[in-house]
Parts: sequence; C-alpha cells; structure tokens
Amino acid sequence: MQIPLFNTVLSWILKKRKYQVDMFLHHPVEVQSEVLYELLSEAKHTYFGKKYGFKDIKNYASFAENVPIQQYESIEPLIERNRRGEQNLFWPSKIHWFAKSSGTTNAKSKFIPVSDEAIDDCHMKAGKDMLCLFINNNEDTEIFKGKGLRLGGSSAIYEDNDTFFGDLSAIIIENMPFWADFSSAPSQKTALMSEWETKMDAIINETIQEDITSLSGVPSWMLVLLNRVLEVTGKNNILEVWPNLEVYFHGGVNFKPYKEQYEKLIPKKDFRYYETYNASEGFFAIQDRNNSDELLLMLDYGIFYEFIPMDTYKGENSKAIPLQEVKAGVNYAIVITTNSGLWRYLIGDTVKFTSVEPYRIKITGRTKHFINVFGEELVIENAEDALKIACSKFNAAVIDYTVAPIFMKDEQSGGHEWLIEFKKCPENLEGFTHCLDSALKELNSDYEAKRYLNMTIGMPKVHQAPRGLFYQWLKSKDKLGGQHKVPRLSNKRNYLDELLEMSQSEAG
Repeated sequence: MQIPLFNTVLSWILKKRKYQVDMFLHHPVEVQSEVLYELLSEAKHTYFGKKYGFKDIKNYASFAENVPIQQYESIEPLIERNRRGEQNLFWPSKIHWFAKSSGTTNAKSKFIPVSDEAIDDCHMKAGKDMLCLFINNNEDTEIFKGKGLRLGGSSAIYEDNDTFFGDLSAIIIENMPFWADFSSAPSQKTALMSEWETKMDAIINETIQEDITSLSGVPSWMLVLLNRVLEVTGKNNILEVWPNLEVYFHGGVNFKPYKEQYEKLIPKKDFRYYETYNASEGFFAIQDRNNSDELLLMLDYGIFYEFIPMDTYKGENSKAIPLQEVKAGVNYAIVITTNSGLWRYLIGDTVKFTSVEPYRIKITGRTKHFINVFGEELVIENAEDALKIACSKFNAAVIDYTVAPIFMKDEQSGGHEWLIEFKKCPENLEGFTHCLDSALKELNSDYEAKRYLNMTIGMPKVHQAPRGLFYQWLKSKDKLGGQHKVPRLSNKRNYLDELLEMSQSEAG
C-alpha cells in the first residue's frame, strides 16, 4: 500500500470515530451501565463471577453490595494462579499477557492482567482516539503526511509458564498490526529492543531522516531522546531536524516541570501538547481540546468507573459512588472494573472533575505519598523500607525526613533530594546514600529502570538536617500535635526548599 493513500484512509477512519465519542458525551450514564452489564455477563461463569453471584446482579446497587472493593494485595494470589496457567478465574478469555509495574507494599513488582479484549477495545482504541480528537480539533493538520515517533519504556518481554510479562508499552507494540509501521517510527523491531542505550541510538539512526510529525511517550524519557538527537545531529533545536513536527502526545508523569524545556527544544508557537491518562490497568482519559489541561474521561473502553470521595477514603472499606453522582471540584479515588477481569479495583490514583457535562478530569495525585516525576512511582513503603535497610547497615537511626525531586535541567538528569534528621548519624553519609539507592532499586523496579546509567535519575542527594529542624518547621506552620505530619514524599519542592532554607538559616 502506498504511504500517502494509507494515511488518507487512516485519517478518514479516525474522523468517523468522533460520532461514537459524541454518543458517550451525550449519554454517559447509559453507556457506562451497558459496559457494566456486558462485563458481568461475560464473566458470570468465571471463578470470580460464581463466587460473587454475577448472574443474579441486575443493577449497580446490587453490584456494589455484593462485590468488594479490592487492592492489588487482595487479588495477588488469584493473579499468581493465573500466571501459573489457570484460566477462567476472573475473566473468561485466556489471559497470557501481564503488565509489570511497581508500587505494591509487599513486592518489588505487580503483574496486571491484560486480556486480548483490553488490548483491542481499550489500549488500541485509545491510541486511535488520541489521533481522532487531535485531527478533529485541527482540520488543517498534516500529521499523516509524515510519521509518528513512538517511545516506549523498557521493551523486554519475558515468558513464564506460557504467559508473558513486561512493560505495557512493550505489550502494546508486540500486538500492533503489521501496517502500524507505515505511519510510525521506529520500526517494531527497534521499538522492542530491550537495552536502552542501544535502542536510543537505533531510534535516532532510523528517524533523523524521516519526516516526523508527532511524538508520543513519557516526558522524562522523551526529553533524553530529544537532547540526544540534537547531540548527534549538531542542530540547535528539534525543528531543524523535523520541521513538520506538530504535536507531542504525553502522559505517565506530571508534564508541568518539563514544559519550559520542551518549549526551548521545539520553538514553535502553534505546537500542540496533548495529554493522555493511561496505566497498566487501562486507558482512562484523553485531552480532547487544544490548549487544555483537562482530560475527557473515555467511557466506552470496557471500563466501568466508580469513585470514592477522599474525605471518606478508607481503602477497601470505602463506599464508592457511580459516575452520575460525582461533583466537580471534589477529590476522588478511582475504582475500576475492566475487561481484563479487575473487579472494583483501586488503582491508587486520585482525580477531580472539572466538568460533569461532559465528564472531564484532572489528575490530582495518589491515595498515598509518592513521587512520580520521572515515572519511578516511588511510594512511601519503598522509602521506609530502603531507609530501614540503610540504617541497619550503617548503624543509624532516623527521626524525620522528606524527599522531593530534582527536576531535569538542560541535558542533566533529574534525581531525588533527601533531607534526613538522624537520631543516630551514619559514620559514612556517602556510603549510607549508596546503600539507600541500592535498596530502592531492589524494592522498586520502575525506580531501578529510571536509574539506569543515570540517564533519567541520578544518584540521590542526601542532606543531614539539624536536630529539631522538622519540629521547628511544623511549629512555624502551627501544626504541632494531632494528625499533622512531615510530608514524606512530594512531587513538588516547596516543602523541601522551605526546610533547606530554614536549615541554612540555623547553620548561619
């Protein structure tokens, strides 16, 4: 097939999808109800469906009453049985793909089931919708005259008991149709290379002579690639390499810290940035308007949504509400039921609705402390366990601490900056820091990946706080006693910068 003809046909198909999007925009509750009933009907003969009486559930109230809200730890034994070869446990079709990600309290990694239905009707569909919404908002686009540069994470796929696991991006690329290479770069073979530095060089070699019109990938990784492109080509900005570049589709981490650097790399006034919200568990929302910071909740991907107001959040013991009961401006934890067999599953993310006609959201954070500036998904349990290991090895004891990101600047990697008040100081702070870093790598596979060769995250920077610093800081905020605590992990630097300034003042 000739490339121009293929791209013309693809553009026509994507524009037609807008009519289906309009359907759930105008009938959101009906569409979501249909999704729920289809999921229950599909899974009624599974182990999970029989256990919770899916065949007798006739409405949402009955569903919420009979099926418990669950976190990963609750369903891990069932997932492990599935990974060992048992089928028809929580979803009827054979599940042989598992997206590996970190963040659990008791394990380095978690394995999220990914069914064929989820690949086709959620992730692949979302990729098309991302393009559909963009081209409907930009009628003069020439995005399909060139190719889209896709950048996934670590793309190794591993086999275990006739099942396969790896990054979600690798699973998606592995399942793309052969004709995807007509409109995408690098080639599928290069995109699936597992060694990052080798893959980066291969991507650059394949793409610098291509007419790249769009970019898609996680901001931290993409920033590394684009800086390397300039280094290899000797150009001053990315438009000198790819003059027809129109849009960057990004997601996975907060984009705000990166925006200024991208604007320097791509100095084009009408360049578009489109945000997406996807995870191992599913693809949830897409920016549907130019120059917006809101995301349209996608309601026909085989995912049924519920929400828990964060002011009443009690984990698995929470009471959730359906989509039609949410209100704008309220912070909610998301609960999902999916066509991969996740039933009333807490993914750990929080959102606020900016609009309920249609349902648009902003991602507000996590249900627990975390840092995810570079895609590392460092949770409080990782930090606490790593500190415990380092303290044990270096005979130290910690009173209080806080951690914040060191944002990428120019071509320098980012990092984590720790401020620790010790009850008993380690004799060797440098050795303590290296031990802390090693422990974090062991506990969190995403952190380990981002630390690879210091390309995205460098060695942690650890400061020793003066005794009593955190107490004095809380006192200055009138937050002594009660439930007030020092923020452990933050995606912003405001707490850390205040404490460092106070520390320097005391030292002075």
